[in-house]
Amino acid sequence: MITKQELIGAQERAAHLIEQAGLYITEEEKQSIAAADFGLSQLEQEGIQILTMFETDRIAGKILVLFPNQTEPEHWHPSVGDDPGKEEIIRALWGDLYFYIPGDDTLDKGFIIDGKGDYYTMRHEVDMKPGDQLILPPGTKHWFQAGAKGAVMYSFSTKVRDTLDQFSDPNIVRETKIVD
Repeated sequence: MITKQELIGAQERAAHLIEQAGLYITEEEKQSIAAADFGLSQLEQEGIQILTMFETDRIAGKILVLFPNQTEPEHWHPSVGDDPGKEEIIRALWGDLYFYIPGDDTLDKGFIIDGKGDYYTMRHEVDMKPGDQLILPPGTKHWFQAGAKGAVMYSFSTKVRDTLDQFSDPNIVRETKIVD
């Protein structure tokens, strides 16, 4: 849960970082940036800001923004009926971005949030620089984190069903509640 003021502040900060990355967005897009706190009410620590550029029945394009040291919790995109699940391509645009995927434990630049070691099990670190790209097949467990500058990235994917995403942390609620 976040307040309306927290949402407006997050939208302004995210728009600033998007512009710092060299991307132009309209005033309408700035106001449509979503802030996801995953029901944890600690947006600055575990959360993400999302600008959906387009979404059809088959594909989606988003700009994802992480504030300095902000973490998107560990999750995966499950299969839905005959659909194997969302396939996602992440392209780093600006800042410090660390992705964690299956593989050997190479965690070095990022950190596990205090008391949440059981919920951040992927420890293979991919240090993404602007222009780097990562393809996440359906069902791949992953999480990501920004360094000291924050991070801006593109997310291109097949059909989006974010409300069906599965999370390692059982306390997570996918839809953010906004209160006055």
